[in-house]
Amino acid sequence: MGRAFEFRKERKFKRWGNMARVFTRIGKEITIAAKQGGTDPNGNPRLRTLMQTAKSENMPKENVERAIKKAIEKDQGDYKEVVYEGYGPHGVAFLIETATDNTNRTVANIRSYFNKFGGALGTSGSVEFMFDHKCVFKIKSDKPIDIEELEFELIDYGAEDVFQDDDDTDVINIYGEYTSFNNLQKYIEDHGYQMVSGGFERFPNVELKKIAPDDRIDLNKLIDKLEEDEDVQNVYHTMSMED
Repeated sequence: MGRAFEFRKERKFKRWGNMARVFTRIGKEITIAAKQGGTDPNGNPRLRTLMQTAKSENMPKENVERAIKKAIEKDQGDYKEVVYEGYGPHGVAFLIETATDNTNRTVANIRSYFNKFGGALGTSGSVEFMFDHKCVFKIKSDKPIDIEELEFELIDYGAEDVFQDDDDTDVINIYGEYTSFNNLQKYIEDHGYQMVSGGFERFPNVELKKIAPDDRIDLNKLIDKLEEDEDVQNVYHTMSMED
């Protein structure tokens, strides 16, 4: 499984500050999915999964409906998913996923954050190779789950790691290749598992940089500034969170 799955212990770098931020992020993903695959969840697997994710995050139903409606409203600008790459202080690589209706605004903001805290916005492809793109599902079942047997079955569908959740022992995490999303989702639904959430994450495939506590100050400020930006969906980096 490699470093990608060792890094799951370090996922605290994805620190959504409050519930409103989570709802905004999921809402944009729902709008994009509905725009791309249609507003009917029965015929749009990605939208169906996002609606389950929204439910697991206690996102109000009206918020979900509003996000879907945005996909068909003519006066609503289209969100574009754009990835930005760069380096923060001390050579820490950053990959930032955004969903924006104004790329000029977004790139200007992100560049200013890097510049302010001693980093630099890079070119496309400059750090993306340092991160593996994976699909991630969380599932539950009314019946006991034999994790080893489930993992053996899911290998043929693109799963790479299946394990019990650290925070909720009733939840099983499934990690797979980015391109295996549809196959894994179909297996989960066809076999009657409860979908808690499904989505995508990136994991560093390089050795994480250990940064002295005093040197983390500007890095943490950069992370906070990026995550506070309304266009930013996810922030990934190669800094170790361990002392």
